[in-house]
Amino acid sequence: FKSLSIITVRGFVCIRIYIIINNEMGLIPYMHSTDNVTWFVNDLCSRIIAQTGIPNDRYHFGKLLLQSLKDDPDFVLLIDGATGQSETNKSVSERSIQCAVSLTELGLKKGDVIVIMGYNHLDLTIPLYAALYLGIIIFNVSMEMTDNALAQIFASKQPKAIFCQNRNLVNVKNALEFYEYDIKLLTFDDSDHKDVLTFSELMTGFGSDTSIGSFKPTDFDPEETVALITETSGTTGAPKGAALTHKNLVISITSDWRNFESFPTPIKSLLIVTPLNWISTTLYVLSSSILRYKRIQSSKPTTKEHICDLINTYFIRYLPSFLSTTPPFMLKLLGNKDRCDFNSFENIRLGGCAITTNILEYITKSLPHAEISLGYGLTEAGGGRVFMNRSHPLGSIGQPTGTFNYRLIDVETQKDILEPNVQGELWLKGPSIFKEYYNDPKSTKEAFSEDGWLKTGDIMYWDEHFYFYFVERLKLLIHYKNHQISPLEIEVIRQHPGVLDVIVTSITDVQREELPCACVVLKDGRRVTEQEIKDLVRDSLTDPKQLRGGVFFLKEMPMNPQLKIDRRKIKEFVINSLGTKK
Repeated sequence: FKSLSIITVRGFVCIRIYIIINNEMGLIPYMHSTDNVTWFVNDLCSRIIAQTGIPNDRYHFGKLLLQSLKDDPDFVLLIDGATGQSETNKSVSERSIQCAVSLTELGLKKGDVIVIMGYNHLDLTIPLYAALYLGIIIFNVSMEMTDNALAQIFASKQPKAIFCQNRNLVNVKNALEFYEYDIKLLTFDDSDHKDVLTFSELMTGFGSDTSIGSFKPTDFDPEETVALITETSGTTGAPKGAALTHKNLVISITSDWRNFESFPTPIKSLLIVTPLNWISTTLYVLSSSILRYKRIQSSKPTTKEHICDLINTYFIRYLPSFLSTTPPFMLKLLGNKDRCDFNSFENIRLGGCAITTNILEYITKSLPHAEISLGYGLTEAGGGRVFMNRSHPLGSIGQPTGTFNYRLIDVETQKDILEPNVQGELWLKGPSIFKEYYNDPKSTKEAFSEDGWLKTGDIMYWDEHFYFYFVERLKLLIHYKNHQISPLEIEVIRQHPGVLDVIVTSITDVQREELPCACVVLKDGRRVTEQEIKDLVRDSLTDPKQLRGGVFFLKEMPMNPQLKIDRRKIKEFVINSLGTKK
């Protein structure tokens, strides 16, 4: 031990242990404290094991889920803000069991893959829950996928059933044109397609009262059984399907809520504005049933106007207290602050992409009553938070938690970094680390070091108090001569009073050097020249970080369906604009 101290926090005795990783690795301590969410989940696990006699059932997410729904049948679990419809735990339990029996009668079994793509309506998560009971693997897919992208997914994941909306049926059928396996097509909408089963038919045309009444989740090894395939963000390359086991999910949910004290119901209600194919959204959906908090979601497409309407509509009755979204979308919501009441929000978690200190400071000042936190996480680490960040310095993503072991590795030498304020790649080990990239052994092997550490691809550093700071994705660093430049550093451009937003990327010259360039969105009514932007960078940063690639002005930043900045479209815009500049 480096040190051990006993402290008292709100009446609880907490042991703070600073643990030293082997001297051959990074000397990174983590703070581990007794937390209420672990006690609550452990109690749930103990009750299930007492019923089944199977020790490993503590990680069987389907059994935890079903027991939680039965514990408080009258609890209102979710509300569709677009329709005003709501559903209790009892209804979700009964419908998900019916769905599980129907899927079994359709021939689906443990290890099969189903695809789910749809709006955030009340039916969307019913097959998700049913699959977790049965050991069926869920792959949540974006509704915005093209035919070609869907075809690649279907070929690599080989699903046995696809749940979608009618608007996606044509794309799905086109993608299945050369599919070689039997597959069931299901739509959440009404349909007269003879080769498509509606969700309503699935829920009424299968199973008997006896089979439903006697239903029990399937027994399996939750440490090895894959629960979920989630697409990685694809920020720096082609998206891959990260396979998370039932145990991964249980650990992630437990660690994700360790900053909260009251269980069950750590928050009043959570407003969901992101689609189910986000790993964080899936975790919020699943943890709401276990930790017993309400979800407010919507079957309408996500727009800033619609979300503001939801906040105002449900402010009085349900007091939404928790919001998780991306920094760009939060900025859009704050642009409507005069017609949107944020006063009920106690916690706002920002994630999904990097954020500059200037923007974080602006959001914090705009919402002084809310606790703003940076939710750094990655799909391959289970989707939950990797750092604990309460009362952290502005710009820090927090301190290490007891869920992982941490290392910072020098990218050039592959040696551990042992000093503060030195940048390196974050490596992780822990029980929520994903099992594999599904059906992709080559990418799986590349993701890990020879001794089993996950190489995150994220450049970070820590300060003297072991607060971590995100610098940039390794593959997004700009390589100019012998320098590695973080685009975030050049985004000092935001200090210009006429600049609303900026993204820095690069273009490649004839010598194969990467030249930094800036894509800038101006505030309404402001006129700013390219030379003004270049002068600001010249006066603020060293020579290698100058905008040799130029400055490009956009009306707004392109965003992908995940509410993140679409860097591919920005790159395309820059390339297409070069000819015009010449």
